Amino acid sequence: MSNNSFKILLVEDDEALRFIVKDNLMEHGYDVEVAADGEIALQLFGHNNFDLIVLDVMLPKIDGFQVAETIRKNNDQIPIIFLTARSMTEDKITGLTIGGDDYIPKPFSMEELLLKIKIFLKRSQSQPIDSESSVLKIGQFDFHFDDLSLTLNGDTRNLTLKEAELIRYFARNANKVLSRNEILENVWGSDDYFLGRSLDVFISRLRKYFNADASVKIINLHGIGFRFSVKKG
Repeated sequence: MSNNSFKILLVEDDEALRFIVKDNLMEHGYDVEVAADGEIALQLFGHNNFDLIVLDVMLPKIDGFQVAETIRKNNDQIPIIFLTARSMTEDKITGLTIGGDDYIPKPFSMEELLLKIKIFLKRSQSQPIDSESSVLKIGQFDFHFDDLSLTLNGDTRNLTLKEAELIRYFARNANKVLSRNEILENVWGSDDYFLGRSLDVFISRLRKYFNADASVKIINLHGIGFRFSVKKG
């Protein structure tokens, strides 16, 4: 699939940076729409079908986190890459835990941004095709990776892409001891410190999801990592 098939929403209030990033993305064949504030971003999102969003955190009118949360209520699958100030460590953690797929600290290289865009577009396009059965049984739960959902007794919970990827990795390695680095490398592609902080938030969230079935537990192994315990029978 050529880059011309992909449409990107770039949300950045710095006019010079917005121009440079848009120009580079278009040179690489992407169709790009731009927004200078969060309000315009949500308007554009509501009237277009985008394949990926590059989203600055500090925005006029509606900040990047609020934009992402609104988008996630309507679309769990579209990749969101946050642009953050290098010193704003809490922003990085917050952005990842509310549904962002990755962050790039400013100042950044266009090569890094282009690489991450390519990775996430490839991942999102291949998502519906999975070698596993379309429904994976986890205890009493039915896990549908293709439509990002977890169902128990007819009650369905919608998942973010990152939640679904983490559940899938745990399910594929059920009852095995998994190190934190191993999880981060396989689910996020990096064992970055900030990703490690956000992993704890994701684990806490998944524990709440699986709490309704006592046969499914995420066990914390201090100093090592986790074990996704699924009792059979």
